[in-house]
Amino acid sequence: MPMTASGVHPGSQRMRAEHDIHVIDTAFQRDHFDAAYLLVGNGRGAFIDCGTSHALPRLLGAIADAGLGVDAIDWVILTHVHLDHAGGAGALMRQLPNARLLVHPRGAPHMIDPARLVAGATAVYGEQEMARSYGQIVPVAAARVVVAADGHRLSLGGRELSCIDTPGHARHHLCVWDAASHSWFTGDTFGLSYRELDSARGAFIIPTTSPVQFEPDALHASIERLMARAPQAMYLTHYGRVQDAARLAADLHAQIDAMTAIARACDGRGDRHDALVAALGALYLERARAHGCRLDDAGVLRVLDMDIELNAQGLACWLDRGRSQARGEGVQAAPSTMPAPGMGGA
Repeated sequence: MPMTASGVHPGSQRMRAEHDIHVIDTAFQRDHFDAAYLLVGNGRGAFIDCGTSHALPRLLGAIADAGLGVDAIDWVILTHVHLDHAGGAGALMRQLPNARLLVHPRGAPHMIDPARLVAGATAVYGEQEMARSYGQIVPVAAARVVVAADGHRLSLGGRELSCIDTPGHARHHLCVWDAASHSWFTGDTFGLSYRELDSARGAFIIPTTSPVQFEPDALHASIERLMARAPQAMYLTHYGRVQDAARLAADLHAQIDAMTAIARACDGRGDRHDALVAALGALYLERARAHGCRLDDAGVLRVLDMDIELNAQGLACWLDRGRSQARGEGVQAAPSTMPAPGMGGA
């Protein structure tokens, strides 16, 4: 079946627009991996996350699918500035004459001047891979950028949205509460959940600990802040809408503890990274089998391959940062603005 410009099968239009929330598959890396959202309130629109600049035709197509013009988009809201969530923000803003960019205070400087972000990512990936995966990363005029402190509120045509500070995955992360759907847009704070791993029990979920700012205590606390509103659903960037939030939150808490225990057990080994990858893979396979995932073990590992690699890297960063703090050496102050090699759920 052909897909619409927004990357959604035409037959899924009604489900896609439930609560006037349009799900856009940005096609980053693979299908159904990286989502952006278009919310509509009384003829006004707001994007939450936007993927890379390669997603621009799909984002503009979603505006048309919603019956809006580009001049009806008031906001581009970023949960954080990792490139798979925000790399296309500058290019998108150039197409939206009335929009403002809403971003965490720690992330705003990197949207206004992305030079450090581009240089750092290019050093990791090289120019060819940067162009292939992320496309052009362009600045957003400072006058169009609004910083969202904890508790920031805005009205989208009378549709009330609010933002809270949710560190744990990154220190420049926020989540967006939509009162109309009684749901959160969670970026990476509420983990990763791919539809290939769904079972009769519902969604399967894992935390993301990708480099370099994973903080388990902060992530536990952020998940609890989200759950305090008894949400009806969570809208994840990776990927889509999930329900049964209480069960999923318990799964995330249990895995954060299990993953940090694995990290401590692997610390000091000469093959620490390989040991982390193997142990994380074993943990997720055990949980996937218990969940009743339909894929065999090889299929589960294939879906989670990028995320296992990134989670291993992030846990290693967390261990090393803790050791530096114990020695009184301080911690690198710069925020993490890009995913580590592997380009998974950063």
